[in-house]
Amino acid sequence: MSSILCFGEALIDFHAQPQGGAGQPPAFVPFAGGAPANVAVAAARLGGNARFAGMLARDMFGDFLLKSLTDLGVGTDDVARTDEARTALAFVAHDEKGDRSFSFYRPPAADLLFRPEHFRASAFDDLAIFHVCSNSLTEAAIAQTTVEGMRRARAAGALVSFDMNLRPALWPKDEAPLPRLWETLHEADVIKLSAEEFAFIHAGAGSDDAVLDRLWKGNARLLLVTDGAEPMRWFSRGARGTLAGYRVDAVDTTAAGDAFVGGLLARLSAEGVTPARFDTLIADEGRLVDLIRFAAACGAITATRKGSFTAIPDQAEVKAFMETHA
Repeated sequence: MSSILCFGEALIDFHAQPQGGAGQPPAFVPFAGGAPANVAVAAARLGGNARFAGMLARDMFGDFLLKSLTDLGVGTDDVARTDEARTALAFVAHDEKGDRSFSFYRPPAADLLFRPEHFRASAFDDLAIFHVCSNSLTEAAIAQTTVEGMRRARAAGALVSFDMNLRPALWPKDEAPLPRLWETLHEADVIKLSAEEFAFIHAGAGSDDAVLDRLWKGNARLLLVTDGAEPMRWFSRGARGTLAGYRVDAVDTTAAGDAFVGGLLARLSAEGVTPARFDTLIADEGRLVDLIRFAAACGAITATRKGSFTAIPDQAEVKAFMETHA
């Protein structure tokens, strides 16, 4: 099976735990995470041949991330290591609905030090899908590496996927994200945004149709806009629609969007969808909706569990969930 290569950051999510009692200090438990790493884990657990490419620190957390990826079936031949910076950390708090807020310790961080020369010569051979997110756009050098990876993947005949996963706190205060975001949006075939991110890229564009017109001037062919438990929207160059989400009691939404993307990419890869065949899939609304429902089930299950890697379901769990949830 051709592979899914997810590029970008892997980091440690420290999740807040309930306080033991009055006067007790808050406690945080470390979980392996990072948006593209989560997508790689999801794709692997859902039957895909998934690999992760990124820079890991030679520290205790870098070792933990590498072992966690390997233990969950993700290929790590494309991982580079460095002594020049430490692993990025994110402290995660949750509200009563399971929605999360982040406090990041990055930069400096190892994941920002990956450069084009760190891609293996064979990294793009037999590649089905190349996936990135915006956390590898926050500095000029790593942004250039991300876009170059997308272009190399396209030249090698792979689909290119982009989940914005925007974290404004990671961007320098004097750096406007939109120019780099739009450059990356134009490089991707498949784009996943949250409703908030879709609203963010409206800046200066106006209506949905104006944003879509700008999007279609690039390589984009499918846009998915999720909105938690609210209906999600999908857009192609020739059609659009909405799809109700699964209703679940959310505990932790940290990796839910990543599981959604990983489920979608795993199904696309399993069905042998190539760039040449992608438009045919999009034109078949029934088939497209089936893929989106599967992805939505992956995200919904993940939201009911704590953690990042550890919250993502496997194929059997998704099948059972879809059989019992409308």
